[in-house]
Amino acid sequence: MHPKVLIDACAELIRLTLTFEHPADAVVSRFFRDNRGLGPRERATLAETVYTVLRKKLLFDHIAPSGSGPKERRLAILGFHGPRDFLLGGLTEQEKNWLAQCDAVKPDDLMERHRHNLPEWLVQPLKEQLGAGFWPLAQSLSQPAPLDLRVNALKEKRADVQKELAQAAIKSVATPYSPWGLRIDDKPALTKLDAFTRGAIEVQDEGSQLLALLLDAKRGEMVVDFCAGAGGKTLAIGATMRSTGRLYAFDVSAHRLDALKPRLARSGLSNVHPAAIAHERDERIKRLAGKIDRVLVDAPCSGLGTLRRNPDLKWRQSAQSVQELVAKQTAILDSAARLLKPGGRLVYATCSILPQENEAIAEAFSAAHADFEMLDAGELLEQLKVADARSLCSGGALGTGYLRLWPHLHQTDGFFAAVWVKKP
Repeated sequence: MHPKVLIDACAELIRLTLTFEHPADAVVSRFFRDNRGLGPRERATLAETVYTVLRKKLLFDHIAPSGSGPKERRLAILGFHGPRDFLLGGLTEQEKNWLAQCDAVKPDDLMERHRHNLPEWLVQPLKEQLGAGFWPLAQSLSQPAPLDLRVNALKEKRADVQKELAQAAIKSVATPYSPWGLRIDDKPALTKLDAFTRGAIEVQDEGSQLLALLLDAKRGEMVVDFCAGAGGKTLAIGATMRSTGRLYAFDVSAHRLDALKPRLARSGLSNVHPAAIAHERDERIKRLAGKIDRVLVDAPCSGLGTLRRNPDLKWRQSAQSVQELVAKQTAILDSAARLLKPGGRLVYATCSILPQENEAIAEAFSAAHADFEMLDAGELLEQLKVADARSLCSGGALGTGYLRLWPHLHQTDGFFAAVWVKKP
């Protein structure tokens, strides 16, 4: 494809994405379906260009007015993901000169907002939590995330799958914390691999794998994944149960659960029972009250821990939308807790980095439920032989450790988890 044509396609995709009417990944997927003639390289350039614009939106909005032509084209030039010589081949002399001037801008000369590229409502809570760690976090959130895989422990050994990937010219390293994880810097076509089609691997961030590990579901138990979504953690939990017992995958979205079906078929699991529920007080939930050994509540949240993968979220969320989520998270956790039998384990988790969705929810739950005792997540992970388990956790007001993962510290998405046991 000629550089000018590809730049124009990038500009059109940017225009569609910046309406923020739909998630960026959905917009990109729709664009690719509507333009099936695009090759793998063109698709990669289009997607990464859009994500670069979303990551650096405040900076590019600041610089773009100094150029000429349609704004979306200027943004496409600034964020273009590909060889510089190729990009220059599609530019006018005026655009080349403008781009050179933009390249000459030094980061130290920019205002704070143009360096961190985060909305103001999000900046202060992060600075209060992290202090000097704010800038390393902001830098990490402006970078693409690596690709993490989970090896299906029901079927395969991690070392064997790693060798198999190497034979397909895919270099991977073992994740430092999850015993099931492999990390890849590139983005190969995984769906064409035999390891994928036979269910040996699934795409799953290492932090998400650790949530399933923390639940520590055993053979023969009754377990609930309360907000299962497309089932990434469900599949990991089912493998730890060795496909025994009964694992319910509940979600209010039947559409999301539909995405679990082909993954479940590949996984070899026979103990998973997906079920769409109307709400957290559904009759199916009431019938299981007091009967369940372990419950994972990976609650609906702002998703701000995944900004490396979903940079549009910082522009689509707001302080108000977070407050609305807090009410929902509290209600879901209360309902899920009713499922547990005495001695049962409850894990509350989010992929958020905001304390009001995390520690505040956990502390309020503990205060309202004297029949639940909080457990130390670091201690549990040490018992599971996770390397440097204490470094993955932070202390709460109750003096007990929460799992608290940060992109700039742990190279995972941002995750939180609190763990309780129901008292006998």
